[in-house]
Amino acid sequence: MSNALRELIGLLDLEPIEVNLFRGVSPKEGWQRVFGGQVCAQALVAARRTVEGRLAHSFHAYFLRPGDPAVPILYDVDRIRDGQSFTTRRVVAIQHGQAIFNMQVSFQVAEAGLEHQLPMPDVPAPETLRTELERRRAIADRLPEPMRSIFLRERAIEVRPVAPIDEFDPEAREPHQNVWLRAKGALPDDPALHECVLAYASDLTLLDTSILPHAVSWWSEKLQTASLDHAMWFHRPFRADEWLLYAQDSPSASGARGFNRGSVFTRDGRLVASVAQEGLIRPRR
Repeated sequence: MSNALRELIGLLDLEPIEVNLFRGVSPKEGWQRVFGGQVCAQALVAARRTVEGRLAHSFHAYFLRPGDPAVPILYDVDRIRDGQSFTTRRVVAIQHGQAIFNMQVSFQVAEAGLEHQLPMPDVPAPETLRTELERRRAIADRLPEPMRSIFLRERAIEVRPVAPIDEFDPEAREPHQNVWLRAKGALPDDPALHECVLAYASDLTLLDTSILPHAVSWWSEKLQTASLDHAMWFHRPFRADEWLLYAQDSPSASGARGFNRGSVFTRDGRLVASVAQEGLIRPRR
């Protein structure tokens, strides 16, 4: 297991401080705000700590304010409903006395039912593709020295794009992309942890999809960007430490917002999760 993945698992091990109240921390990476995938994953952990014998099948979340990585985040869980088949929880993340994020999570007992799914895209296997770190090392000299350490830092999730872009000088292309991803190391067998790790990973590349047609680099400072909301549905069992294909597209961008969708497949073609997100992509004047 990589050090970065070990740190991520530690971030997801929230501290219980009262009934329905948990505390999480952020990594010391030099970012000005907390990564949205981290808050999603930690909120899902907090909700899961109040539920027995059921896995999450969906969550819907809104990012309300930028998170401050320098101070802990409090997660307040509201036990809205405990039904025979479904359980509902609402989680509010709090910093400096204000809500920065809220999430509604639904859990379900395991049931059998009708089955169908869309097919997985036909893409090259992950072993044939360069790793994200290999690609970044090849172009890191185009960044100022203080930014290189952030650009080249070890990540808990290994990402291998099928059709990589030039991160500093991208060309306009259609708003869809496929990336392989997995945790960098073996995870414990707890299915709830695998859901939380995938929730974290699902925010890594999704918003990027909506700027692909516009040939804008994240590093150019020409855009003000932020996740506005995030929704996720878990369809079938999976492991986040095995290769998953994240097929993403952006049907629309307007009003300084980009809308993005994602489908997550196992290597053998099973659709295990779906994602939707709208993000701020505001041109700086």
